[in-house]
Amino acid sequence: QVQLVESGGGLVQPGESLRLSCVASGSIFFSRYAMSWYRQTPGKQRELVASITSGGSTNYADSVKDRFTISRDNAKNVVYLQMNSLKPEDTAVYYCNAKRQLGSTWYGNDYWGQGTQVTVSS
Repeated sequence: QVQLVESGGGLVQPGESLRLSCVASGSIFFSRYAMSWYRQTPGKQRELVASITSGGSTNYADSVKDRFTISRDNAKNVVYLQMNSLKPEDTAVYYCNAKRQLGSTWYGNDYWGQGTQVTVSS
């Protein structure tokens, strides 16, 4: 089993920054997992925000490119999401996701954290 715990959410004004963290624990070789951040607002489907592979390759939703940066520290079993120039439309619950990766294949269970609320409002 893999446990994921997010932190770092909060209330900020437009244009400000936040850094989210997600710590993984349990039966996990963290470096073998692709890690992702998703977000969800009421009544909408959960959407992918950013992902980082076990090799460090990153992918971003168009809506956050050039504003958000995903990174990982395999020694600490942590994945980060640095969010700059926040907009009201970034308001959502942000979830951390882990999925086993082997080469270009992602497989097995999806593991989720409990989510952290990000609110961007003046």
